[in-house]
This record gives sequence, structure tokens and C-alpha cells, in this order.
Amino acid sequence: MRTQKCYAVRPNINEFLDIARRAYTEIVDDIAELVDQVGEKYALPIRTSFSTARGFFIQMKLEGVALPDGELPADFIKVTKHKNNYSFTTADLMKMNDRCDEALREIFHMSYVVVCQLLNTVHEHIHCLYKLSDAVSMLDMLLSLANACTISDYVRPEFTDTLAIKQGRHPILERIVGQQPVSNNSYISEGSNFVIITGPNMSGKSTYLKQVALCQIMAQIGSFVPAEYASFRIADQIFTRIGVDDDFETNSSTFMVEMKEVSYLIHNVSDRSLIIIDELGRGTSAEEGVGICHSVCEFLLSLRAFTLFATHFLELCELETLYPNVENQHMEVQHTRTGDTGTERVIYTFLLSRGSSEERNYGLRAAEMTALPLTIIQEAKAISSKVSQQLLVCFSSSDSETQRQRAVYHLATRLLQTARNSRLDPDSLRIYLKGLKRHYEAELQVIGEPVSMETEEE
Repeated sequence: MRTQKCYAVRPNINEFLDIARRAYTEIVDDIAELVDQVGEKYALPIRTSFSTARGFFIQMKLEGVALPDGELPADFIKVTKHKNNYSFTTADLMKMNDRCDEALREIFHMSYVVVCQLLNTVHEHIHCLYKLSDAVSMLDMLLSLANACTISDYVRPEFTDTLAIKQGRHPILERIVGQQPVSNNSYISEGSNFVIITGPNMSGKSTYLKQVALCQIMAQIGSFVPAEYASFRIADQIFTRIGVDDDFETNSSTFMVEMKEVSYLIHNVSDRSLIIIDELGRGTSAEEGVGICHSVCEFLLSLRAFTLFATHFLELCELETLYPNVENQHMEVQHTRTGDTGTERVIYTFLLSRGSSEERNYGLRAAEMTALPLTIIQEAKAISSKVSQQLLVCFSSSDSETQRQRAVYHLATRLLQTARNSRLDPDSLRIYLKGLKRHYEAELQVIGEPVSMETEEE
């Protein structure tokens, strides 16, 4: 460190600094020559050593050395012995150490002066350096995005009033895994702005939520996105509630962290926001968790913000029968039986589909994949079955009037969206509108509602 500090400033910057360094080098050479002369004078195998506390001193090993009269010469002073080593110095070496320290102090002072002058010069142009660093950072980001868009199958997104992603992929996951990740479609509009996502553990819910958020961010910073087609509504803010970590720095439990984040979301959300919530209410009891999730959903449903809400509380799926702007989706899984014992195995497809999840006790199936003893798994299934029977709540299906209003609402929102964003020619637009009409009539026929001429004219 002393040598690095001594030669930190390159030569030919300060003439006096160069002279001081040459003087220091000459003193170090003189010390080495003095030690060699002392060794020849007394015929001893001595060598030069250095320490921060003592400076330059002399060391000698006792192995195989025959001292005259069994003692060191009188010229050696400050003698210390450690195991088989002698450490000492001489009067002349101490004087040279003083000269060496004086030369070093002069070098350090001059180096400090040179560095201060450099900093003063840099400070006058620091604004240019900040602009340069900002430009280099921007170029680095643009180059990185351009490289990713060039070597990958990315598309240029559009900006409308709808979030629509066809065969979207996770931009990070597809770069770090050996195989191509599963692609999924995403569709959120003002008519269906609240999506509830269910599915077993490890089925891909959290990955999908992060995928949508990352694609939204990439689009709004001007990047292409990993999809076959992508349309986004510009979000003023993106709110996320993901993770189950506590915060011991603020003495907050997992549940308290959830509540703080949801509180911030509720007080700052707007109709143009994108909300990502992953399994709210897991930090408390199931009954309280369902209640909190339901009340939070009720508040968010009053807004036009785009919301993706992943949950294990299947009771929330009943919101689709109450609100026309709610849509249930789930991650599909397949079941296979292996071996002679007929053991059931879950295969994750990571595909997002319409409707709510019909899987039950998937937490127990995930536990079976671990090393938990079979007796524990069996007892957990028995207890879970009894609790489910006690807490089973029968939800009445929605009546035909509610379903008719839902069909009318969806038709109206699709017509409004078409009026705002359609770029179709007249013939293609006519075909699309006829398709909407047939879809609307099909929904009415499902609920047994007659399709009259007045309905067709509407």
C-alpha cells in the first residue's frame, strides 16, 4: 500500500515529485547495500525486512549459524528473538530510516497537492461528466434492448385502451432456461378489467403475473416485447403485492407487510393503474384472509384500473357471478397414474385458461412431492376433508337476469372498444360486428333467453 501510494501519480506530472521519488529510491538502495556490507563484515546470513511499525530492519535465522562468543556483535541494537529468528537494527540503518520517512512524507504531500489540483480541474467540468455518464448509460440501455429485440422473436407493441398480449413470454425466463418457456395470452379491457387467477402451487401463477408486469414496463420504455402481438394501455403506476417476507427492521410481520403495501396501493391507485396482487391474505387465518381479499376486491372493482389477482381462496371466484367486469382464469394441470400402485402424479402445463380452478387439496399434493412421511400426509388429508365439510358454503348460481345483464354489458364494452380502436375496412368491420352479434345471441340462448327482433336491432 505504501508503494502504491508513493507511485499513484504517474511520472512527468510534477518535477519536484519526481525528484523526491528518485531520492526515496536511492535511500532504499542504500539501505539494501548497507545490510549487504554488514553481512559481509560479520559473515552472517542476514537479510533486509520491513514493517510499518519499525521501518527497515535486519533479520537472521539461527539455524546453522555459529555466533562468535555465542552473542551478536555489539553494533546490533534493538534485538528481539522470535522462535529461530533474530530481528535487530543498527545506528546507521535507523538514520537511513529517518531519511526514508522524510522522503515519503514529502512524496505524499506532493501527491496530495497534485490530486487536489486534478479534482479542482475536474470539478469545473463535472456537469459534462454527468451528461457523459447519462449518455453512455442511455446508449448502453438502448443497445441492450436493440440486441435483445434483434436476436429474439420480439414485436413492436401498440398503445390502445386494452392490454392484449398474444403468446407472450417471460423476457427473463426465456433467456436463462435451456428450453423455451410456455407462452400465454393476456387480455384485459375496460369491460373485463379484473382477472382472478387460480391454480395449484407451482403451476406458474406468479411467473405469469411478473411476465405481464415486465412486458408492460418494456413497452412503456420504448422496447419491443416477447410476443406475437402486443397492445398496452399506458399505465401511470404499476402496483405489486408479491412475496411473503417479514420486515424485522420495522418489527412488521408478514401479514403487516401485506397490509401496509395494500394500504399504499388503495390510497394511491387511479383508473389508469396496473395492479398485480399475488395471494393476498396468506399471513393470517383463512377466514380473515378471505374477508380481507373480498373487501379489497370490492374496492378495486369500483375502479377502472387493470387488475390481476392471483389467489388460493376459491371463494373469490364467485365474484364473477356478481360483477360483469370480473373474469376467472386458472392454470391448467393434468393428472396421471404411474406404477402398479396407481400413484397420482400432477403434470404442470403452465397454460392459462378460462374459468376457475377445479383442483382441490393441491397443497397436499405438493407436500407429497417432498420427503414428508406418508403417515403425516394421510393424517393431513383426513383432517382437511373434515374441515372442508364443515366450512363448505353453497353459493347459489346467478339467475338468468344477471347473466343477461352480463351479456349486454360485454357486448356494449366490445362495441365501445371497437369504436375507439378499430382500423378495419368496412367489409371486415361488418364481419366482425356480425361475429359479436352471434356471440351475444349464443350467450342469451345458453340462459334460455329468447332472441327477439328488438334484440337483434339493438
